[in-house]
Amino acid sequence: MITATNVLVLLAMVVGTVGIVVPVLPGLIVVWGATLVWAFARQDGPGWLVFGVATVLYAVGLVAKYVLPGRRMKSAGVDGAVVAVALAVAVLGFFVVPVVGAPLGFVLAVYVLELAKHREHRAAWRATGQAIRAVGLNIGIELATAFAIIATWGVAVYVASP
Repeated sequence: MITATNVLVLLAMVVGTVGIVVPVLPGLIVVWGATLVWAFARQDGPGWLVFGVATVLYAVGLVAKYVLPGRRMKSAGVDGAVVAVALAVAVLGFFVVPVVGAPLGFVLAVYVLELAKHREHRAAWRATGQAIRAVGLNIGIELATAFAIIATWGVAVYVASP
């Protein structure tokens, strides 16, 4: 059923999904939060059930987005300290060069640190490639989680319509 609440929730979910790809805002939490708003607006069992499922999906996605890319980078030989410094540079890069600064800063920091560690371009570039793939995996996990939450909500809107 098309209601003002459903339209606003859907718009928030779309904005959140875009925020995953273009890291301007915490996209996945926006998608999850939109589900919470919808559940509060409904104030019924199906609404809270959907919110519960969305919360479980969010938690699983959150764990996966930190565990899987980290394991991949660790197996490729990228140290946790390098990742920590690269994340700090990514945060700084986000504010220095809006939108593209975070991923650019992360990748550049991994390359520079790995080049300093290995003293050769090939090893540094291999580690940087793993970092890029880990960032892509992270984005993919967040998108899959967001789509699962949106699909759950969409089915509920369709099924629970009078």
